[in-house]
Amino acid sequence: MQELPIDRYFLDRAKAKRGGRLNAYASLTPSRTALVVVDMQDYFVKDGMPSTIAEGQGIVANINRLAAATRAAGGLVVWIQTEAPADADDWANRREATSAERWESRRELLARDGEGFGIFPACAVESEDQLATKIRYSAFIPYPSQLDTLLRDRGMDTLLIAGVATSTCCESTARDASMWGYRTIMVSDANADQTEALHRHTLGKFLTTFGDVQTTGQLTEKLAMGAELAVPAQ
Repeated sequence: MQELPIDRYFLDRAKAKRGGRLNAYASLTPSRTALVVVDMQDYFVKDGMPSTIAEGQGIVANINRLAAATRAAGGLVVWIQTEAPADADDWANRREATSAERWESRRELLARDGEGFGIFPACAVESEDQLATKIRYSAFIPYPSQLDTLLRDRGMDTLLIAGVATSTCCESTARDASMWGYRTIMVSDANADQTEALHRHTLGKFLTTFGDVQTTGQLTEKLAMGAELAVPAQ
């Protein structure tokens, strides 16, 4: 099994809380599992964009691999896109904490017709996948959100969180998912952040306090196993 990129302090704490086992969730029911891919948009992934995550392009292969496994097992794939609403007064406290130039650039690039809104082309979005927009870091705000309604309408109870950035929109979405009762797993090698330290710390804290952290390999195996168990005996 690939070792998690998490400091020993967090690994030991997780095991202590779980009677010696590291992971919170040992199995998946594919028909109730959704891969939620956060903000893999040009604004955050494409070279030259103002908020590009350097490692963002490096996780595309794992996201695509996990998306294919989720679909094949009968699960749901949801791609989240951040939108900057046209209302100039929207999120006024955040605007106040940002330079006017930076804020206007964000509004232009993350408008629905902006150059940064689209999903990065290397991401394998299929026609059966779902799209959901968000206007804050967490895809669950405001509640009930477009994402939560979509998930609950389809009977999802387990979320696999991937995308960028680990410590910002992915963590915000994952924490809220956990608070609303979803079995929530952050995918260690399908999330990326501005620095390795941010990435490692976020995953460690999430593992011990909010849910689980597993690798793409672990999750594809669990999805395949869950799909096999769901097939009725002949």
